[in-house]
Amino acid sequence: MKKYLIDLTLTSVEWLTDRHVLMKLTHDEALPEALPGQFVEVRIDNEPSTFLRRPISINNIDRARNELWLLVAAIGNGTRRLTKLKAGEKVNCLFPLGNTFKVQEGSLLVGGGVGMAPMFFLGKVMVEQGLVPSFLLGARTASDVLLLDEFRKLGLVYVTTEDGSMGEKGFVTNHSILKEKSFGSIATCGPKPMMMAVARYAKAHGIACEASLENMMACGLGACLCCVEKTVKGNLCVCKDGPVFNIDELLWQI
Repeated sequence: MKKYLIDLTLTSVEWLTDRHVLMKLTHDEALPEALPGQFVEVRIDNEPSTFLRRPISINNIDRARNELWLLVAAIGNGTRRLTKLKAGEKVNCLFPLGNTFKVQEGSLLVGGGVGMAPMFFLGKVMVEQGLVPSFLLGARTASDVLLLDEFRKLGLVYVTTEDGSMGEKGFVTNHSILKEKSFGSIATCGPKPMMMAVARYAKAHGIACEASLENMMACGLGACLCCVEKTVKGNLCVCKDGPVFNIDELLWQI
């Protein structure tokens, strides 16, 4: 898929929590095609400590409004600087990068933290293809469950929080839906321990599972080698050969 280097214009910056921001960007021309699982490398300007681009999953492509949505966690100097931008400012983006999730009927989409972002995009594409997605969202507390109303517009939503403030208390792999319903496949993105737990569950129950890895990805093109992951095929660059991998390819302790 062709890659584009474009200055996009911010249309809105919405703080969802004290550290999660939904940024919507547009362009004078139609945005490039992109698929669930792909990501953007964003240039961070006016931040002396940040030299490399930051990889951010594509949260949504809104064709009606010609908008690209990025869900950003302000956790470092680069992302904190990015979230200080205002509507009307420009953001230099290289995209779409990486490979994609398979769109399959009967899939359970499991997201945690900003890993909820590609799950939303995948669910939206499923709906566009006449499928009904099921989402399992995990967070530490209720305020960390992001874009809940938007998810509910797309399909069935199940929630776990570690403190029990929303949904069922515990981790995503503890949710009762996993005992009550069978799924043909699982797609997941979020903190590595969560994805490893999901992978163990999928493996134990013979369910095909894809995981979107969140290794540090500075270039997005497989040149800098900082995102290498050991796999059954050898060392692969997550930014170029991923970020989406079938769990059978990964050398996780599952």
